[in-house]
Amino acid sequence: MIMHLIVFLIIGGIAGWLAGLLIRGRGFGILGDILVGIVGAFIGGFLLTALGVVALFGAGIIGSVIVAFIGAVVLLFIIKLIKKV
Repeated sequence: MIMHLIVFLIIGGIAGWLAGLLIRGRGFGILGDILVGIVGAFIGGFLLTALGVVALFGAGIIGSVIVAFIGAVVLLFIIKLIKKV
């Protein structure tokens, strides 16, 4: 159980950090990256499942990071749009 939580936090951190680099040019700090990545994982899982393409990324850590990264980019893009309004 603890190991799953640690892996989940690591995946969230990596995905959030990568999305932060892409959208902002830098990360959000370790806690911010983890939070963005975790929320992004839920968004990415929902969107990709709804589109029927989540199976293309496969199981495992790499697939999980990709799905979380896609969701985190979507999240940051929406936040960026809202902040401009």
